[in-house]
Amino acid sequence: MLVTNIGGVDPREHGTSKRRRTTERVAACALDLFERYGYDGTTVAQVAEAAGVTEMTVYRHFPSKEKLLLDDPYDPVIASAVAGQDPTLSPLRRTALGLREAWERLPEPADETTRRRVRLVAQSDALRAAAWRSTQETERLIVEQLRRDGAGELEARVAASAVLAALMAALFVAAGRDDLALSTAVVDALDLVGPPDD
Repeated sequence: MLVTNIGGVDPREHGTSKRRRTTERVAACALDLFERYGYDGTTVAQVAEAAGVTEMTVYRHFPSKEKLLLDDPYDPVIASAVAGQDPTLSPLRRTALGLREAWERLPEPADETTRRRVRLVAQSDALRAAAWRSTQETERLIVEQLRRDGAGELEARVAASAVLAALMAALFVAAGRDDLALSTAVVDALDLVGPPDD
């Protein structure tokens, strides 16, 4: 899914604390530079210099420049949450409820760093496109689960696409408003497409 962990360190990472510190330092320096000079106006070489590492080190931690802001270790959690919903519900409702359940089980993303990252993504055409691309694996897993449970291809694809679009819209709206928590916006958006109570 794109944005639950935008640019964050994978909470399942079992690397050394030195590796985690390096990853966090590189991500923090990238965020500062992207805010100061823009995503397109910042090079990986500048990020490496600011973090005190080599470009190769940056790429060892983040395989592409966009991964400095976009990261998603949660696809299996989301697919499992959709699978756990009542299969007699409509695919749209199952997907919304599953994503809502997964969102509530994940570490709280509504901190200022996450908001800053989402804001940068929302302001950049290239990053918005990359964010949509990053949802493709999430969408594929949701569609496969819904199809296994008997949904038709069109119904499964529409359900997955609609719910992921609602999630993205919520994140982008909340990122631009300091008075709206990311979590609140996401839950409200998911309730719009698949309310918890009929």
